[in-house]
Amino acid sequence: MSSLLKGIAASNGIAIAKAYRLVEPDLSFEKKSVDNAEQEVSRFQDAIATSKSELEAIRDKARVDLGEDKAQIFEAHLLVLSDPELLTPIEDKVKSENVNAESALKETADMFVSMFESMDNEYMKERAADIRDVTKRVLSHLLGVQIANPSMVTEEVIVIAEDLTPSDTAQLNREFVKGFTTDIGGRTSHSAIMARSMEIPAVVGTKSITSSVENGDMIIVDGLNGEVHINPTPEVIEEYKKEHARYEEQKAEWAKLVNEPTVSKDGEHVELAANIGTPKDLEGVKNHGGEGVGLYRTEFLYMGRDELPSEDEQYEAYKAVLEGMEGKPVVVRTLDIGGDKELPYLNLPKEMNPFLGYRAIRLCLDEQDIFRTQLRALLKASPFGNLKIMFPMISNLQEFREAKAILEEEKKALLENGTTVADHIEVGIMVEIPSTAVMADVFAKEVDFFSIGTNDLIQYTMAADRMNERVSYLYQPYNPAILRLVKMVIDAAHKEGKWAGMCGEMAGDEIAVPILLGLGLDEFSMSATSILKARSQIRQLNRAEMKELAEQALQLDTNDAVISAVKKATSME
Repeated sequence: MSSLLKGIAASNGIAIAKAYRLVEPDLSFEKKSVDNAEQEVSRFQDAIATSKSELEAIRDKARVDLGEDKAQIFEAHLLVLSDPELLTPIEDKVKSENVNAESALKETADMFVSMFESMDNEYMKERAADIRDVTKRVLSHLLGVQIANPSMVTEEVIVIAEDLTPSDTAQLNREFVKGFTTDIGGRTSHSAIMARSMEIPAVVGTKSITSSVENGDMIIVDGLNGEVHINPTPEVIEEYKKEHARYEEQKAEWAKLVNEPTVSKDGEHVELAANIGTPKDLEGVKNHGGEGVGLYRTEFLYMGRDELPSEDEQYEAYKAVLEGMEGKPVVVRTLDIGGDKELPYLNLPKEMNPFLGYRAIRLCLDEQDIFRTQLRALLKASPFGNLKIMFPMISNLQEFREAKAILEEEKKALLENGTTVADHIEVGIMVEIPSTAVMADVFAKEVDFFSIGTNDLIQYTMAADRMNERVSYLYQPYNPAILRLVKMVIDAAHKEGKWAGMCGEMAGDEIAVPILLGLGLDEFSMSATSILKARSQIRQLNRAEMKELAEQALQLDTNDAVISAVKKATSME
């Protein structure tokens, strides 16, 4: 039975493949008496054997794809599966109490977990986590339920999930994952941003994809129009194959602009840069003609691991990006953790409203060891390219001054130590908080540049959580209130002879581009996959005319009115 779900187009393109459900399995069961205890023990031993062979395969793949340290996690799980101190009591319980293997496993494992967790010893607490993970795996085999593991996919699939965490997305095998679709999220959720950097089509916020799709269903993800077709008819598949071919042709046209400058019709040059998460993303930046990196999200260095990255590890990553960009500007954002980006090993307190809480620069100024390590690594890497450092979530001038003073202290110490540091490193801020946009004229006297982070600026200005699809209608990039804040920032920068960029998703949005060009934005930073399309668009726009459009848009009353004005002025209708 074919059906259609509407969602939010989060990453361009069309994908057609089988569904792969990445959802938490239902591992509920009832405690039961069994007639044949020996048979039950044998069933338990089979589940252990299956879990072992599964973990060995995952360990071997992790060793190749992710390195020895990640493989060690699964090595520890295998040790638990071979530990008689855990296995023998479970088998004894089945025999002595004539209970099903599921309840014997769960009761025994829970006892060990609570015992280890109560010990004031980090090693024992880690063992508790290993037992919990392994128990889940064995239980799934006893119940005949599959635990999803996206890194082990070996055929072309479309991933179906409630949402995808950054660490889930990092595990996706690009060779086989052709697209994904989720119940929740918006264009600016991290899963959507990662999809764009991985260049795979995505539709998010469908509300019900996980309850509508079974493993193996045929799925079409239309990332151009925000549609998901479930078990489509052969005719629909054929139509989408043609649509896919048309889109590929369009991409081939844009690709001709890869080495061209970004110049408007009347000869005004702007810079088109890329947002990246890891050094691996550089290939995409170059393939799409990026003129720099406008946002290097360094938090991905800290995620999907068990401890903070060392100074050397960070230095190598920053150096790789700076060298890879061959002298083109690289804006590195210092650690922006918090909100929907968690680091379990930091044990940060749970917050009622993490987006307004202890995150980004607030955390770094408090946990200075973490901050100083990152700044030292950046300073040491600075001679290898054109580094610019940017502090996130700045809400007042005092925070900027404090962060810059720490940077200067670390620079002075390195120079005294004989370490080479680049002569001039521009230091700027992300403008994400309305208070900073309103005070941009004051900030502009002290910062070297602004980069406007519209994903957060919009949610803070409109008081609408960008992860909550029930208020997603308030995510309004073209609302005149947002445009006026953007104008304040650009004007303040230019008055002091500084430059203003934008690294939020709005920078690559085809409705926003004409207005931003008219407002005088100097640098547009976006997902690498959006660069060539934006370059093609800017080359057809006259900046002087767009200035008039921007002035008109600032006087309009609604988001929709601005959309209509842009479409009319640029013949998009």
